[in-house]
Amino acid sequence: MKAEELIIALAQDVPPVAPNWLGRRLVAGLMLGGGGTLALVGMGLGVRPDLMIAMHGPAFWIKGIYTASLGVGALAVTARLARPDPGRMGRVWMLALPVLGLATIGLGQMIMAPRAQWLSMWLGHSARVCSALVVLLAVPIFGGLLWSFRWLAPTRLRAAGAMAGFCAGAWSATLYCLHCPEVSAIFVLAWYTLGIVVAAGLGALVGPRLLRW
Repeated sequence: MKAEELIIALAQDVPPVAPNWLGRRLVAGLMLGGGGTLALVGMGLGVRPDLMIAMHGPAFWIKGIYTASLGVGALAVTARLARPDPGRMGRVWMLALPVLGLATIGLGQMIMAPRAQWLSMWLGHSARVCSALVVLLAVPIFGGLLWSFRWLAPTRLRAAGAMAGFCAGAWSATLYCLHCPEVSAIFVLAWYTLGIVVAAGLGALVGPRLLRW
């Protein structure tokens, strides 16, 4: 039997893949891990007591929209990297748009505030722990994405690990908003983003080992 005939014979027994199966698989892993992160926020850190009041102000939504938009963009790139041949990484540049948007808002806030307040706007009350908490809360979500990758076939393992870590960090930061009372855009830009980038770096380190198939 020739190689072409063998390929055709094997392909005849392969069931068709449902539309958007890959995306649904990643979302399932994201939700699975997100449930663990949400439990850690609720039972470990605690939801901020003034959450309902905070939701009536713009600062809460600015944080949430920033981190969630990074999460959506990272999930799209992760889906591409989950394929055996991801092709060009053209969508990565889209992750810079939320950063530029929040930087613009932060710059506007600093211009409107007295210079003496700039340092407190940057450090807030939780700069020492914010990034670390984002990274720790990303662990369950990263685990959920690893579960999704078990049925996928990535070939660029380091890039896939980095983007899965970035995605996990972005969504953990989104859930962390339920606890964090910080209101300054420059604080979110500095310390939330740092936590997300660290999560991406850790994902790049473990990706070649954990995503091998």
